[in-house]
Amino acid sequence: QVQLVESGGDSVQAGGSLRLSCAASGYSYNRGYMAWFRQSPGKEREMVASIYRGTGSTNYADSVKGRFTVSHDNTKNTLYLQMNSLNPEDTAMYYCAATGPSGGWYGVRNPDSYNYWGQGTQVTVSS
Repeated sequence: QVQLVESGGDSVQAGGSLRLSCAASGYSYNRGYMAWFRQSPGKEREMVASIYRGTGSTNYADSVKGRFTVSHDNTKNTLYLQMNSLNPEDTAMYYCAATGPSGGWYGVRNPDSYNYWGQGTQVTVSS
């Protein structure tokens, strides 16, 4: 079965950087989307960045454009999120997600489009 395992979350000071990783096992859907979502207490889960495995096309939330970069290493089947210039508003649990060949499609930013989820990794940014 598909398993997504995130790592790399940590506590950093504002202005710092982190790189999150998501190791995907059992996932070989080459025309799927993989994405990073985040959620903080009392807020809805929001898409941070996504990548289409077919072409490498990416999408970002406006709040992270120019600071975050999503990438995928096909040889390692691992999704990455490079996060620079972090600020306290980036504090959240970050989740890796992936679409599958079945299920509904509600757009790249809608969590309901994604069939598979990791357990999350915590990012805390202090001022």
